Parts: sequence; C-alpha cells; structure tokens
Amino acid sequence: MLTPVLLSGGVGSRLWPVSRETHPKQFLPLVGEITMLQETLRRTVGLEATAPVVVCNEEHRFMVAEQLRQLDVQSGALILEPQGRNTAPAVALAALHALGSDPEATLLVLPADHLIKDVDAFVAAVGKALPLASQGRLMTFGVVPTAPETGYGYIKCGSAFEDDLFELERFVEKPDAATAQDYLDSGGYLWNSGMFLLRAKSFLEELGKFAPDILKCCQQAMDAASVDTSFIRPGAEAFLRCPSDSIDYAVMEKTSVGGVVSLDCGWSDVGAWSALWEVGERDAEGNVSRGDVIADNCSGSYFRSDSRLIAATGVNNLVVVETTDAILVADREKVQDVKRIVNLLKTQQRTEASLHRRVDRPWGSYESLVSSERFQVKRIVVGPGQRLSLQMHHHRAEHWIVVKGTAEVTCEDKVFMLAEDESTYIPLGHKHRLANPGHIPLEIIEVQSGAYLGEDDIVRFEDVYGRDK
Repeated sequence: MLTPVLLSGGVGSRLWPVSRETHPKQFLPLVGEITMLQETLRRTVGLEATAPVVVCNEEHRFMVAEQLRQLDVQSGALILEPQGRNTAPAVALAALHALGSDPEATLLVLPADHLIKDVDAFVAAVGKALPLASQGRLMTFGVVPTAPETGYGYIKCGSAFEDDLFELERFVEKPDAATAQDYLDSGGYLWNSGMFLLRAKSFLEELGKFAPDILKCCQQAMDAASVDTSFIRPGAEAFLRCPSDSIDYAVMEKTSVGGVVSLDCGWSDVGAWSALWEVGERDAEGNVSRGDVIADNCSGSYFRSDSRLIAATGVNNLVVVETTDAILVADREKVQDVKRIVNLLKTQQRTEASLHRRVDRPWGSYESLVSSERFQVKRIVVGPGQRLSLQMHHHRAEHWIVVKGTAEVTCEDKVFMLAEDESTYIPLGHKHRLANPGHIPLEIIEVQSGAYLGEDDIVRFEDVYGRDK
C-alpha cells in the first residue's frame, strides 16, 4: 500500500522574518490560505493511500497535530526526531515504521514545504512511477526545468524505460549560470525536487549497503521507541549517534536501482523570497503584494505586510517583508543571503532569529506587547478547554487581568474563577495554573515583574502535554 511520508524538519531560514526556527515555513500560509504542510497533505487526497506519516521535530509536534486536525486528517503516525539528522535518517525511521504494518509498503516521500500548482499532473506522475517502484526501483521526481536555475540541484537522466520514465544516471550539484544553461539546452537534465517514491524494504536494503551506520542507529532508535497516542518517539540515545546525511548522498547517488519520473507541475521549493515573487500574482508593473501595501511607481518587487502598512515609491526589484518585530529589505536577486542575517542574529543572541513576537503553544499562544529590564507585558490566549501546566517561577511574579472569557486560576491550594475585568496576583515562588473552562478563547493580559523574565524560568509539576517529563 502507498504511504505518504511528509518530511517536516526544515527551518526555512531564507524566508526570515516570517519563517523562524520555532515556526518555520511549512507551518505558514505563504502562497494560499492554508499552510504549506496542509497544502502537501491535500495533494495526497487524490491518491489511493494509507493515512500519512509525518516526521518532524519534537518541538513542532503540537503544531503538526493541530494543522492535521484543522483539515480533519488522521495521521498514520507523527514520528518525532530528538534532533534533526537530515533526510536519510528521517526516511529510514518512516520506512521502519511502515514495515511494521505492511511488509510491501511503498513510501511517497514529500518535503512538507514545497509548492505544486498542477496537482493532477503530480498525481499522474505518481501513478506512472508506481509500477517501477513496486519492482524495487528507488524513484525520484525530476522537474522539467523552465529556466537555467542555479539554486537547484539537477538530475541527469539515463536510458528511457518509457515516456517520462528513465534510469537515474547521476545527481549534479547546483551549477553556475553557464552550466545551468548547458543543462537546459541538452534536454537531458531535470531539477532535483527532493521527492521520492520507493518501497520501504528496497530503500532500507540500499541504505544498509551504502550507509549501514545510519540504518543501524535508526533500527536501534525505533526498537527503543515510545508511543504516546499518535506520537512516536524514537530512542534518543541511539538516534543521536546517527550520522547526519541526505537521502541523495547516502543512497541515491550510489544506488544502481535508481529511477526518474519526469514531472511538469508548476513545482517550486519556495526556498527564498524570490521564489514567492515568481509564483505570485503580479500586477501590471510586475509587483507581488500581500497584506496592507501601497506601491507607487515600483516594479518587479515583492511586498508582504503582516501587521502594518508598507508604503513604497520609486523602487525596483526589491523584497520588503514586514512582521510585528522585524522588517527585511533586500535586493530580489540576493535574497539567498538572508540566511546570513539569521546567522548574525544568532551570533548576537537576538531572539528574532528563532521566535516571533507571538509564540504558539499547545494550549494557545502568547504575545509579547512591552518588554523592559524588570517587567514585561504579554497577551495570553488559551483555547477552549485547554490548560497551562501547573508551574512555578523562581525570579518573577505575575499579575493576570481577564479581558475576554472566563479563567480558572490555581494558586497554591486555592482554585477560583475570574470573569472579564477581574484580576489576580501570583506571587514569586507560588505554584499556579491557568485554565479555560469555557467555550470561547480566554484572553488575559499578564504583567510580569522580577529580576529575570526568561521563558526558561519555569518549573513544571504537572502538564497535560507531557512537557513536565
């Protein structure tokens, strides 16, 4: 049976400031109204397949579960990597899991953050490649190039099995412009999409030949896995010993049973802001605008506003992206360098590298409104029926004011209710908990005061989400 496997471990640093480590691009609605992960899930609907398996970071587990719930999609499993080890180990974990229920399982491996405009063409390509994959071929999807792109790797096709199906001759690294043009002129090269169709058993056999250490560590990790509802946690000790390698380097560049299916479907890996300009709906001057934007006498630019007005005049070929706490301005031809900005922010230990002002949590979200040396103000939203952990802080006290909904407050041995416009005080060192017993979101304003206000000043005693473990 065909099993979709979504790889959701990327951080998307080239799409900063919208994409950040704690909320990367696969969880964002970058092109349409739903997120990239949800778009990827939807394109598997036309396939005769089992419930999807998602491999993701432990930290993102609740975001993945929530985005599946929003689409009313039941997951086959959510496999939580203790730490990212690139795509070869991620696929190995999914293959080992799939074999547990189906010895003939075939995996459709999809990055969770790619765009495909023509879903019918994608589904047709899967159907065309499936017979070869069922025979043991490790099939990859090669995208028909539309330009001499230097930002993608390429695949050289070998002998043809039939129309659009080829032996895999070799992978080629990202070329310079002249080489990319030669590839385009020759007609024998396709873009490397990072999507695969392969039998789980066949992939593990080839992985054992060419990267036995990866296979051994993943087998040990899955043997030691714990299961918590739909979450599967591979054994951390074994998995952290696993070498980090991509499926291309570990297997596909070495195997003699590789194959390629040609795919023409409006594909993009959405790897930089320039890609969103390319796939976006442009005005007469070639501008793409999202959000509150006024562009006067501008051309060839990408403007995105999340919270405030962007007003631009007389500029060309720019990328301007606004969020509540950061603004990016870049030459559209040099947006690959945004990653350098993220690295610089990390060097300076700035939170903007990894956190948004609004941070999602399994119970809801919090948003920093004002921050100073000894106090900060947050807006906290708790979903209906949700509750925070029973916790305590060593360095700060908190004042809570309810502005919407009803709060159930625990403070030491007292449990009481607060309605709108009511407030309470949580002294430093007191065990406390906030819960929403109602049917609408609970919103409170929290004023923290103390010598240290970091998020790591939390001691959890009980937590329905397992974060006290």
